[in-house]
Amino acid sequence: MPQRHSKNNNDLAFFTYDEKRKLGYGTQRERLGRDSIKPFDACCLCLKPFIDPMSCQKGHVFCKECILECLLSQKKDIHRKQVAHNSQQKQEKEEEEEKLMQQKARELEAFDQQNHGAVPHYNDRNQDRDKNGFHGANSVKVTSYEEEALRTMKAFWLPSATPEAPVKVAAPPECTTCPEGSEKLKLKALFPIHFTEDKNDEKTSTPLDKTFICPSCKVTLTNTLSLVALSSCGHVFCKKCADKFIPVDKVCLVCNKGCKERNLVNLKKGGTGFAGHDDDLEAKDFKHLGSGSGLGLVRPAVKT
Repeated sequence: MPQRHSKNNNDLAFFTYDEKRKLGYGTQRERLGRDSIKPFDACCLCLKPFIDPMSCQKGHVFCKECILECLLSQKKDIHRKQVAHNSQQKQEKEEEEEKLMQQKARELEAFDQQNHGAVPHYNDRNQDRDKNGFHGANSVKVTSYEEEALRTMKAFWLPSATPEAPVKVAAPPECTTCPEGSEKLKLKALFPIHFTEDKNDEKTSTPLDKTFICPSCKVTLTNTLSLVALSSCGHVFCKKCADKFIPVDKVCLVCNKGCKERNLVNLKKGGTGFAGHDDDLEAKDFKHLGSGSGLGLVRPAVKT
């Protein structure tokens, strides 16, 4: 039986499809496991078990210290960019005014030359000659413009006179944004959340290894459950209890504080390695062949 030559190495000047696959060429997809997913009780910024958790209206949970530091750094960055943008606008305005003044000076000079001609003036015999040997104010102006043009000449073939592209500073955003969802976020929009700790769990050895339960059905909270927080008081429930009791009773099941349906905030989570609840848990690697090396160059993995 004849062999399949497409599966064998050959001496062609190009790589076959099978050879490219053996070198890892193309896009490779892999489902993320449990270790690659953020737990529900971890901060979105430091990725550690949260301390004094706070949530935004979109359900992203942060440590209080982490989110305050993030918003403060954003405000400083916005202020710095605003100062740079204002100084650039002021400089552009001054350059525009200078161009208008130079244009008016050229128009006046052209008008003066047109009316007086190129005849030199010898009224002042004690006037010194310029370095080019010409008399008169008109000739002095012409040489000064030439010197200015030579001094500011943008000669790309000379290293000392290579022009540089002006750096444009765009107008900064007006307000801070959420580091996880990229929507507008203000400090007053954050609200603290409170998880109910399981006091009957005897396996807890350190303060970081805490187990949280739903205060209504006493079910242990994990990534497999959808969680709902009340923005009015901050207590966290599983979605099943929140949808069943809170819209009917209009009060929190823990502190009996009044709430409405708009106070229900669905907390974001990752999921498991087998089911992506809200996210597409798939990592992609794109590999292309190196020129002349025969090895695949890997681009960083992209999580979508």
